[in-house]
Amino acid sequence: MRCVGVSVPQQIIGRLRLLQVPGVSCQVFDRRSPFTSVREHGCTLRTLQTSSLNLKSQTKLSRSFTSVVAASMTEAPVGEWKSPISSELIVSQSIRLGSPVVAPDGSLIWSEGRPTEGGRQVLVRRTTDGKVEDVLSDPAFNARTRVHEYGGGEYVVGKDAIYFSNFKDQRLYKAKLSSTTCDIQPLTPEDSKLRFADAVIDQQRNRLIAVCEDHSKEGEAVNTISSVDLDSGSMIVLAGGTDFVAAPRLSPDGTQLAWVAWDHPNMPWDDTVLYLADVASDGSLTNQRKVAGGKDESVTQPVWSPDNKLLFVSDRTGWWNIYQKSSGQAEAVVTREAEFAGPAWMFGSRSYQVLPDGRLLVLYSDPLRAGGSLAVVDPASGSLTDLNTPFTSFGSLSVAQVGGKLLVATTGGSSRKPSAVALLEVDSVDDLLKAKPDQWQMIRLSTKSQVSENYLSEPMTIEYPTDDGQTAFMNYYAPRNQDYQLPPGQTPPLLVKIHGGPTSQASTAFNLGYQYWTSRGFAIADVNYGGSTGYGRSYRNRLRRNWGIVDVADCSNAAKHLAQQGKADEKRLCIDGGSAGGYTTLACLAFRDVFSAGASHYGVADLELLAQETHKFESRYLDQLIGPYPAEKKVYEERSPIHALDKFTAPTAFFQGTEDQVVPPNQATDMYEALKKQGLKTALVMFEGEGHGFRQATNIRRALDGEFFFYGKALGFDAKMPDGLEPIQVVN
Repeated sequence: MRCVGVSVPQQIIGRLRLLQVPGVSCQVFDRRSPFTSVREHGCTLRTLQTSSLNLKSQTKLSRSFTSVVAASMTEAPVGEWKSPISSELIVSQSIRLGSPVVAPDGSLIWSEGRPTEGGRQVLVRRTTDGKVEDVLSDPAFNARTRVHEYGGGEYVVGKDAIYFSNFKDQRLYKAKLSSTTCDIQPLTPEDSKLRFADAVIDQQRNRLIAVCEDHSKEGEAVNTISSVDLDSGSMIVLAGGTDFVAAPRLSPDGTQLAWVAWDHPNMPWDDTVLYLADVASDGSLTNQRKVAGGKDESVTQPVWSPDNKLLFVSDRTGWWNIYQKSSGQAEAVVTREAEFAGPAWMFGSRSYQVLPDGRLLVLYSDPLRAGGSLAVVDPASGSLTDLNTPFTSFGSLSVAQVGGKLLVATTGGSSRKPSAVALLEVDSVDDLLKAKPDQWQMIRLSTKSQVSENYLSEPMTIEYPTDDGQTAFMNYYAPRNQDYQLPPGQTPPLLVKIHGGPTSQASTAFNLGYQYWTSRGFAIADVNYGGSTGYGRSYRNRLRRNWGIVDVADCSNAAKHLAQQGKADEKRLCIDGGSAGGYTTLACLAFRDVFSAGASHYGVADLELLAQETHKFESRYLDQLIGPYPAEKKVYEERSPIHALDKFTAPTAFFQGTEDQVVPPNQATDMYEALKKQGLKTALVMFEGEGHGFRQATNIRRALDGEFFFYGKALGFDAKMPDGLEPIQVVN
């Protein structure tokens, strides 16, 4: 039973962090308390600091809590818990926020993905007088680029205009801004089959410098660094010759250009190179040379300081740390076993920025602490000072000095507070260091939903044992609903969540989609299996040639560990994931006898088919994860769930977009037909017009409610589809 809603004397709240006694779980949180690590049952629990109260006092206080709360909670099994967190609430009042940029005039620009508008991504502006308005009010515009298919870096802000890629035609457009109007005109030609991303403005030469992906010819697309004239829209290739390029960054004096490049079979977190070239008077590039990177080194995010010094992130020590190059060799700005960048799945990430006095504002993740941190680094000393913010998760950073004020923008959130476009305004960097959490302005919330914290589960990060004497990590969410508790002797069903990538990381950010499950009586384990980011290169490399082995072991062992500790029902262990997480889901169901049911969201069933049919960016990704194809054809077959149909014993559902360019839809249909023929309980839901991931409100709802409904059929609890949603057809 979880104790909630109890009045506690303030002097006790000041000391109490996490109180646990047999049979009782009661949490009283003080957000000022830092995260720490404690050892329990042979695993590390990264949670809030343990109370200094003695056990006798804890037990007495807990029993009083229990007597107060038990009378107000209903004992009920899963399927009978009523929750205010519905799929309709999630999509109707939620938006995706990203990429805030402080414009030169002090206005703020960001993007909003709106499920209720068919997933359209809208650029929004907050003017200097506080007015918030859509830059792209015309529904014909959708600010997304398809470079690498995953996009990112879809817009860049100038002095009086925003330049952006439009999803439907992939043309660049110019949105000319004034205080009252926004005039939008096309910049690049129609039907050019060119895609653009990650641009910077070269004001001296009246042009954009951007990543260009050319699909005009047969075969593989060609990626280059190219310029686009701001008047005529004409394009000139500046640099190429590599399979991929990213992050073109022009020095403040306009004389040098830096960018990142890599070749097949590498991904941007494997082996990349940072190049630097001089910009000639005619705008061409000369004297191209390598600055950093190469074998076993991932370089990312070049940034220029105001005095034309080049900074970048490299994992040459095993961790993504920040370096600076001025005249000689690059030197570390800060060195620690922490990550100051993440995997470059999308363009435009900004995990650090140069402050006006030369110090750096940085985002970083420390594997010994849950969540992320915002800090200031002094390059002269290498010192790092954490800032006191209301957030534990962050998006890209933007910094500008306008009218004597220092403006800092990001998207920030925490496990119990939704993400928001946030703005901090201070006089100086020293004032930034002293800023308090309540000084951050919440400009736009990602959700209007007002859900009591008594329905929200707090994630606990657990390090647990897995195969070969290794340990792995997960974020565990216990069931939580102020109105319900499980009957005595029952443990909750578990849903193991598998992040995509697979080179990615589970986040502890606010997620109503997770709280949907925990408020209905499920526990969740969000697994950072070997191969995940956030734990250094060696942990990331555990998955090399081992996809379908290490991830499957770690996710299965996470479920078994929680069942052994009494945190999950071993007979009701479920698993789901999207994209690469969908593959791990299917592989766990095929190759391990652990789970009772599962759901694949646009997941991979046939590794051979993925290697043969996927897009350029990931076309050789499997060389690192499985082995070169077709040389390792046998391994591909052995690890493909579609070739292990006879090993499936658990009900399995499939949710798939018909326009998916990353995972071909026929993988889901073939898998479904095979399991259906085999007589296994299964379901297939195809979403017309959806790509790799679901953006339309109705489809997001059907995928979420449909999965819960499917588990009801599979596990034997009562579950119904909400009124107005098309039913999920479960066969067998």
